[in-house]
Amino acid sequence: MALPTFRSLAARRQQQREKTDPDTEGRDGVIDNSHASAERASPGVTGVDLKKATKTRRHAILISCIFFLISLIFLILTEIGNINTKPVIRSSYFLKIDMSDIIPASTPSGLTFTNSLARSLGLHDFYTVGLWTFCEGYNNEGVTGCSSPVALYWFNPVSILLNELLFGATIALPAEINDILALIKIASHLMFGFFLVGTLMTVISIAGAPLVLYSRWVSFPFAIWTFLQALFVMAAAVIATVMFVIFKTIITSQTELDIGAALGLPMFVFMWIGAGFAVAGCVIHLGLGCCGVSRRDVKSGRKVRKWRALIVAVDGKPRFGGRKKSEGEVV
Repeated sequence: MALPTFRSLAARRQQQREKTDPDTEGRDGVIDNSHASAERASPGVTGVDLKKATKTRRHAILISCIFFLISLIFLILTEIGNINTKPVIRSSYFLKIDMSDIIPASTPSGLTFTNSLARSLGLHDFYTVGLWTFCEGYNNEGVTGCSSPVALYWFNPVSILLNELLFGATIALPAEINDILALIKIASHLMFGFFLVGTLMTVISIAGAPLVLYSRWVSFPFAIWTFLQALFVMAAAVIATVMFVIFKTIITSQTELDIGAALGLPMFVFMWIGAGFAVAGCVIHLGLGCCGVSRRDVKSGRKVRKWRALIVAVDGKPRFGGRKKSEGEVV
């Protein structure tokens, strides 16, 4: 005769929980309620290594910050070039005009020759052009002085040379210079503004780039921001290159005047390195707008299904709706 079995109230409750919630029982029959409660609290994060899931995106952001920092350094070198007579700064310029052997149209009576013909006429041997100012000097002394930095500066060689010529002396500059002075003024203003805005935007990009790690919704506006930043810097570099190449061509067009001109290689190297790294950083953030797992993707579980290698199985049970792996099955 079978006798009735008496079970405690706690045992009956435990059995009832196992029937209603089978996921709380592991392979060895051990109850694990902590994982189930954690999964119900935040189902997208449970079982996923958050740092490993966002590793690619985090590294891409770090590389972009390094690119922006390099771009910022070279943009600053471009902007401070030729603003004073310090050794490194004075050697960075867009254009150098050599007037030492200029042939004047007329000379004042009683002219005394000193070192160079330009110096005899009251001129300096050379003039260098920067973003904020111009510098002048003599071949045997180097740079002797620079004008005061001015915002939206533009180089007007006609005005500078006429102010320095001795009374009674005249020089015949190429006629094309007068024709392009208005164009030089507009291009110089645009170049100055684009360089300044691009530099400020680069600083903000370095500070704001880590925010892209948290959500791809942040990536879209930030990618547009970096695109505009790269556009301003690249536009400034293109304007500077085209303008000073044309300027050099016109200055040296009349060989009978014996006026020399040369582009400043260090300044153009600084400028184009800054522009190149700005574009490279922009390309990375354009890619992050659609690629790379963000922290929000992991927490919401949207991208985790595509990254099964990053899913940490608990008690052999799959996460996010996958089927349970049978014994001896190879994944």
